[in-house]
Amino acid sequence: MSLPDELLDLAVATAREAGRMLVDKRPADGPDVVQTKSSPTDVVTQMDRAAEQLIIERIRAARPDDAFLGEEGGTRAGGSGVRWVIDPIDGTVNYLYDLPDWAVSIAAEVDGRAVAGAVEMPRRGETYTAARGAGALLHTASGTRELHVNTGVPLDRALVATGFGYAAARRARQAEVLTGVLPHVRDIRRGGSCCVDLCSLAAGRLDAYYERGVQAWDIAAGALIVEEAGGRVEGLHGAAPGPDLTIAAAPDVFTGLHALLTPLDPLRD
Repeated sequence: MSLPDELLDLAVATAREAGRMLVDKRPADGPDVVQTKSSPTDVVTQMDRAAEQLIIERIRAARPDDAFLGEEGGTRAGGSGVRWVIDPIDGTVNYLYDLPDWAVSIAAEVDGRAVAGAVEMPRRGETYTAARGAGALLHTASGTRELHVNTGVPLDRALVATGFGYAAARRARQAEVLTGVLPHVRDIRRGGSCCVDLCSLAAGRLDAYYERGVQAWDIAAGALIVEEAGGRVEGLHGAAPGPDLTIAAAPDVFTGLHALLTPLDPLRD
């Protein structure tokens, strides 16, 4: 078994275990908010921390020399050349309100490049996986299918997902950008989870996605899944995707969305 396949198997098994725990142990009256980060709306629950701890413990037991980058502070160095990038609950506000669109996201990087990724959506009963060079798959109770982004979609008929930051000033600026996008596309969707949006794009349920403010743990697995489904994931003007801006779509749709966003100055807060 190749290293990417080995890492993917571990990512899938761990993400599924964390997802089951998050469903089974979610308090009936909702999880407690134990911390806020960038703003009062940027919350951490006790379940975020429990899930990240579970993920790190399972992976460390199998691969003790690997490094970790976790959203909730589970970061450590390693000497193997492999780093795990973890979002224990992407879409924490959805989880807090018992909305279905949240996910466990686990990616494995080798020498700084993602080679395996798993996104587990327990409330949807879906697992998305990708290994670099091997395509992207959606696994459900009814079977497994290959993923392919939608191509040949004119921008004015593209269904585009986006998200918003937590700081009021950034949200106001993002709303201004959105008013420049909305008249030129089919419609906008705001689901509340970056990796769910990316997987939906890979599955052909969306045509494009853009957002300012996403972090490495938000996109590490989802971006690989989109790329392996035939999509393009970048920032503005060829920059790497990340906090400044992340744009994702089929290559032809990407070009149109990039051209639409550029004069709207989406990097300005």
